[in-house]
Amino acid sequence: MAKKTVRRERPRKRAEQQRALETRASILDAAIAEFAERGFEGASIRAIADRLGLQHPLITYHYRSKDILWRAAAEHAFEQIRAGWDSSAPENSELSPLARLREEYATLFRYTVAFPEFHRFMRQESLLNNPRLKWVAETVVAPLLERLIPQIVAAQKQGLLAAADPILFHYMMVSLTATLSGFGPEMQVTSGLSGKDTKVVEAYWRLVDETVFGTHAGGKSARKRTD
Repeated sequence: MAKKTVRRERPRKRAEQQRALETRASILDAAIAEFAERGFEGASIRAIADRLGLQHPLITYHYRSKDILWRAAAEHAFEQIRAGWDSSAPENSELSPLARLREEYATLFRYTVAFPEFHRFMRQESLLNNPRLKWVAETVVAPLLERLIPQIVAAQKQGLLAAADPILFHYMMVSLTATLSGFGPEMQVTSGLSGKDTKVVEAYWRLVDETVFGTHAGGKSARKRTD
């Protein structure tokens, strides 16, 4: 009888663990949206709970303070980006450095299109000497740069990317991937083009792809279009 009880309890425990993971993911997504809209100082845990229709104590049960919640939200966002990279351009893949970069920046672009709040979330922390910016740069962004920079340098040595400081190239690409999430509303007012329209999204990334990674000596594309 004891064995049967264990068998019944394990699926129940796994289901509870899965629900807890889904609850935390929902909280973190809502936190990113709240921090993006109101900034750290203006955001509140209660408002985040209201976005989800949850009781305030449920959030503080998982995240004891607003600062802990902000850091968890930042880690959550970048973990999703890294997971996308590991899927489309794993570090042990046979892709060339240039092809990996194209996949990685395309993944970042798709994430910012799906979750435009992410770009605004990061922009809210752009003030100098902001302790949260320093923390996220050192804890979350630095490991990602350790992955990207060698690929940029390798592609530059092959003559496939412009010779520039790799950090400048990276932040140029970050700006390009965030264009629709940052300027989508303005673009719609000035031109009628919607940054949420699939055709506009594909056309924009095709433009970035061809402009930055495009064709090289010999007229051959480095890789098939990422769209």
